[in-house]
Amino acid sequence: MGLNDTPSGVRVHIGFFGKRNAGKSSVVNAVTGQDLSVVSDTKGTTTDPVQKAMELLPLGPVLIIDTPGFDDEGSLGEKRIQKTKQILNKTDIAVLIVDNTEGLTACDKELIGLFQAKKIPYLTVYNKTDLSSFHAEEENAIGVSALNGEGIHELKEKLASLAPEENEKRIVADLTKAGDFIVLVVPIDSAAPKGRLILPQQQTIRDILDSDATAIVVKENELKATLESLGKKPAMVITDSQAFAQVSADTPEDILLTSFSILMARFKGFLDFAVEGVTAIDQLKDGDKILIAEGCTHHRQCDDIGTVKLPRWLKQYTKKDLVIKTCSGTHFPEDLHEYSLIIHCGGCMLNEREVIYRAKCAKDQKVPMTNYGIAIAYMQGILKRSIQIFPDLYDTIS
Repeated sequence: MGLNDTPSGVRVHIGFFGKRNAGKSSVVNAVTGQDLSVVSDTKGTTTDPVQKAMELLPLGPVLIIDTPGFDDEGSLGEKRIQKTKQILNKTDIAVLIVDNTEGLTACDKELIGLFQAKKIPYLTVYNKTDLSSFHAEEENAIGVSALNGEGIHELKEKLASLAPEENEKRIVADLTKAGDFIVLVVPIDSAAPKGRLILPQQQTIRDILDSDATAIVVKENELKATLESLGKKPAMVITDSQAFAQVSADTPEDILLTSFSILMARFKGFLDFAVEGVTAIDQLKDGDKILIAEGCTHHRQCDDIGTVKLPRWLKQYTKKDLVIKTCSGTHFPEDLHEYSLIIHCGGCMLNEREVIYRAKCAKDQKVPMTNYGIAIAYMQGILKRSIQIFPDLYDTIS
């Protein structure tokens, strides 16, 4: 996977925040060296968050997010402010743009309070130093001029110093050793992207190759014959969760088995919570509301897993009249109290900060949360087998 193909979920997310007309978009354009955002003297030119995946030296792959003015007015302004708050949930580094001719305002201080509450490292950038001298003394403050480029290089260096440490987590490589055979089961059905594999499958293959193991990719109806003809017992079989039942039946008990979705739950940091939450399926009653949440938006196919298959399997398993609601992309409800269970996708398109934020929202509101692969394995009676590769977690399951 080339640098330009780095998934957004593993890029450093840098959000630019501030009042209208403080010069956020001008600073974003100066930092990126591109006309990423529309610039105008008219207040409120940026009406929706603007995102751009790019390489920003000395940081590397980043996702730049320019947000609407936080002091926006009226009913539309309220919606824009709410959107800005949602952006904070996935921001790794926050950049507060302050108009240097005005100084720090109450609006700016409110944003700093939000950064601190969410424990987001941030910089305070005083723009328009070409119009007035810069004297701010607070920590992590810098003066710049988007107009003439003054201080922009220093700003990039400071951003690099605030970047989170490189994620040492691996999807599966820490569970394998050089020379292992890993069999990946990838169904090719109507819901699969035409001509390509979905992101977790691509990332897992790359991680296996990086560990000097061998990735063997098959369709579900080829698994049994492949295992019989290999001549060497594979260390593990990893399957798309939708094929869990057939793959479990075709994989001998002495071969470890798990799913891409379960591995992604661990990679994103909420596997333990998701395994704990899945037992809530057995407590569901008629009329209970279930939220099925996806981190990406995609064209819905006729047998879509989130909107069709999972609701069907839930109702078949529980034999209850459940109310199923769905959400996708960046939208995730802040108030979750109406739900008896949340079932989330693997989160491959979300960065770890946002996945952890969503799990924390559920935990704080005492709403159980699990993910696709764990829920499917549980309903098919193979959860214990599918987490056998994680001994500490395996021992907690009765």
